[in-house]
Amino acid sequence: MPEKQYLFTPGPTPVPPQVLAAMAEPIVHHRSPDFVPVYERVLARLREVCRTETDVLLFTASGTGAFESAVANLVTPGEPHLVVAAGNFGERWISMTRAYGAEVDELRYAWGETPDPDDLRARLREREAKAVWLVQSETSTGVVADVKALAAAAKEAGTIVVVDAVSSLGAVPCETDAWGLDVVVSGSQKALMTPPGLGLAAVSEAAFEARGDAPRFYFDWERTRKAQRKLDAPFTPPVSLVAGLDVALGLLLEEGLENAFERHVRLGRATRAGAKALGLELFSPDEDRSAVVTAIRAPEGVESDAIVKGLRDRFGITIANGQGDLKGKVFRIGHIGWFDVFDITTALSALELVLVDLGADVERGAATTAALEAFESTTAAA
Repeated sequence: MPEKQYLFTPGPTPVPPQVLAAMAEPIVHHRSPDFVPVYERVLARLREVCRTETDVLLFTASGTGAFESAVANLVTPGEPHLVVAAGNFGERWISMTRAYGAEVDELRYAWGETPDPDDLRARLREREAKAVWLVQSETSTGVVADVKALAAAAKEAGTIVVVDAVSSLGAVPCETDAWGLDVVVSGSQKALMTPPGLGLAAVSEAAFEARGDAPRFYFDWERTRKAQRKLDAPFTPPVSLVAGLDVALGLLLEEGLENAFERHVRLGRATRAGAKALGLELFSPDEDRSAVVTAIRAPEGVESDAIVKGLRDRFGITIANGQGDLKGKVFRIGHIGWFDVFDITTALSALELVLVDLGADVERGAATTAALEAFESTTAAA
């Protein structure tokens, strides 16, 4: 494998050197005067990024841990809950809510389809639900759902709205308060540009009051909220990760969230344009909302496993294979977080060379030109 490595997965994502430097500082005690200001700043910055005035609860966990905090606090065995699933992470909501004893209604779509608010509205007229569980950015397919419209449909039925924003927070708009989102869960390792290990949940007062009676301890919202309001943590936090997240959030807010959203839109355009210039078929929608990860069908006669392996072995470039039934059929290029257009052209140039090695008929040099033109264009994709 080449010495230089490039990371283009949907997560973890590349970490800026300033974040790595902060994490390399000497360890401090989590209740010392050195750490408390950092913790306070992180909690405040998370509210800015989540666009909320409510508490953002921070857990030493992956994004799935933040998932589980929502399930453990909201589900009482036997209660009705509705999950909207159109990919691997919607399936995770189904598995987790069911594991906690919920009576789960499933509004399922084929992988690659985009959930429709009218379908949700109709289902909620047929069956009641305490909460609706949504995925904003389904990284298994590249689809970014219209959470604003879905949440509005759910609110018409008076339900709690829970959103998986693990890969979308900081990359595309996610207006917790303005859209009426009751719980937004995310993780440090995607658009927040920090290594894995921190999960977060923005929790509205309505969601907090709707807590169920499932057993919980580590992920108990009340215990965590009470401690954070005293600028403490209920359990020892990973102080180095928190220090890194502080710097990463500072970089994101310094750029400006709207600017970050626009950058991700343009990176998505560039990636899709480059793939199409190579004669490849997109699996994810060719639309500006798909700004997190681009899923691409492997060309006929080539398995995506070979593309993933070729990029890694020849160029040190790591992309993601398909998941579930899509394994071997699609590959995914992430462009979340600390990326610019030249990272995208690097990935596309290497992809072109690997496809040629694998016998695919591609037009040499077309991908980079198309990507750069799309990045500079002010015309929205379809």
